[in-house]
Amino acid sequence: MTWNPLTLVADIDAVIERSHQVPCLIFKHSTRCSISFMAKHRLEATWDFPTTQLEAFYLDLIAYRSLSNEVATRFAVFHESPQILVIKKGECVLDASHLDISTEEIKEVL
Repeated sequence: MTWNPLTLVADIDAVIERSHQVPCLIFKHSTRCSISFMAKHRLEATWDFPTTQLEAFYLDLIAYRSLSNEVATRFAVFHESPQILVIKKGECVLDASHLDISTEEIKEVL
């Protein structure tokens, strides 16, 4: 699994644009939270999406809290951690957090 880092507001614009070609996943991760670590590990262990089907983006919300807030605002979701958003054609089609994060759930929306 290859994570593409999100560090700038322009990166959100790039994800939205890219999502018109291929769906994109944003994983909002708290590096200080054991539940977030577990959710990330479970996602990575079960990840079987080729990059032509889904691209993965990683947001360290401790280092980039304002960017995390911008993601929540842009996609009209409540901020949670850990959290995934699947972006397809510029819209958030899946928002899941904590132990609801799963590849099965992602596959349902793709």
